[in-house]
Amino acid sequence: MIVIMGAAGATGGATLRGLAALGAPSRALSRDPARLAAGLDERTLALAEPFPADAGDPDSLRTAFRGAHQVLLTMANSPDQVRYELNAVEAALDCGVEHIVKVSAPAAEPDSPVAVSRGHHLIEERLRSSGVTTTVLRPYAFMQKLLLLAPGIAAAGVVHGAMGQARCNYVDVRDIGDLAADVLTRPELAGAEYPLTGGRAYSHAELTALLGELLGRPVRHIDLTPDGLHAHLVERAGMPGWLAAHVVEIQQLAVVRREAPDDAFTRATGRSPRTLEAFLQEHLHLFR
Repeated sequence: MIVIMGAAGATGGATLRGLAALGAPSRALSRDPARLAAGLDERTLALAEPFPADAGDPDSLRTAFRGAHQVLLTMANSPDQVRYELNAVEAALDCGVEHIVKVSAPAAEPDSPVAVSRGHHLIEERLRSSGVTTTVLRPYAFMQKLLLLAPGIAAAGVVHGAMGQARCNYVDVRDIGDLAADVLTRPELAGAEYPLTGGRAYSHAELTALLGELLGRPVRHIDLTPDGLHAHLVERAGMPGWLAAHVVEIQQLAVVRREAPDDAFTRATGRSPRTLEAFLQEHLHLFR
């Protein structure tokens, strides 16, 4: 049995759909399984069993993991992420799970400049010390997060950032889900680390040029200081302070560590990753 921890999230949902496409059954955990089921397409629901569990309740996790051999661990970034994911790890180990696929971060190091990445490092350290077979997926920036820019682009044709001319890797969440599904169904892929980047890295200037070309009108990039971007995200975009800080840290990481494409996805799956141009074209109506 394959259990998806974080099934209601973007990566968890993409993995459920990837497993369903491969004909692999799974157990999809959620605090609200009825709501999760209502959001699944018919094919996925036929193979995914929505199941109640709360990451803050270790007993519910042990019930959910009973009989499972593999677990995908993917939870939304939050101040509680480390506690919740460690609860899941301990519950999985108690239940004899043999393989854990951890969706982590590119810079999951104890001294990472990204606070969330330091948390991922703590979870990875626990997995390493446990001896359980662990596969680590290290996705870069999600293409789907660019949809948060759509209202500002539609209204004013502007993207705010704090990366200067640095380039950022963008990966489609559907590619993360596809690789996770492959790792969970192909034992030869287990136990490795996979950086997930998409096929090309873009600066904000290149991103806005691409958007302008697709929209047929100018899109401008305004480069702010890190503090200026944080203030903009909190005051104008309404982000919680911790999330705004995370966005700024991710952009500053791209400044201090040059980002470039990696072919891990292609080597594992045998196909090219989805492109940013195709993703934007698919969602272009939101930017108009």
